[in-house]
Amino acid sequence: MSQKDIDSEELLINLVNKGDEQAMRILYCRNIRYLSAVCSRYIYGEEDIKDVLQDVFLKIFASIKSFEYRGEGSLKGWMTKITLNETLKFIKNNSRLQFVELKQDEMDKIDGEPNTEGIPPAVIHSMIRELPYGYRTIFNLYVIEGKSHKEIAELLGIKADSSASQLHRAKAVLAEKIKKYNTLNSISNARGLVERYSQQDVRL
Repeated sequence: MSQKDIDSEELLINLVNKGDEQAMRILYCRNIRYLSAVCSRYIYGEEDIKDVLQDVFLKIFASIKSFEYRGEGSLKGWMTKITLNETLKFIKNNSRLQFVELKQDEMDKIDGEPNTEGIPPAVIHSMIRELPYGYRTIFNLYVIEGKSHKEIAELLGIKADSSASQLHRAKAVLAEKIKKYNTLNSISNARGLVERYSQQDVRL
């Protein structure tokens, strides 16, 4: 049996529920890249990501009988929720939820959303991954996952006000990174223009 033999997500779930090892392997192969991407939003180390994903799939296979299929996409959503919960558990268990405090003058410099216009998505993703664990966690939960500050507080065991203030700080750090990127990019572009013009016979 190959992946092509199982086009129906519902059929795949039924086979996994029966303990079919080939179906379990197919389920794993179809979703590992996406769930790795979800996990990597919060955790940087590759070995840590592998450890979390191992726990994720153990949890998926152990509890899939309790999953209620509600159409295409419902399985992905259910697995994403498990991945998020296991990722946050790892962060909390390894004491990685510390927050780096910003000075008041640094806070005052930032107002509104960071302007990401013109910056490649891969660069933005890299900037977010470079945020301290606490800031990165709250930023992703609020901006990417669409969680409210109340929901984030419940997930992380903090106050809703703390979530809001840490999000503001996360945006401040991200905005500073974007500012530096744009400055360096402008300098690089200007240098390229100068070098290009210097190779031409330019007369005023």
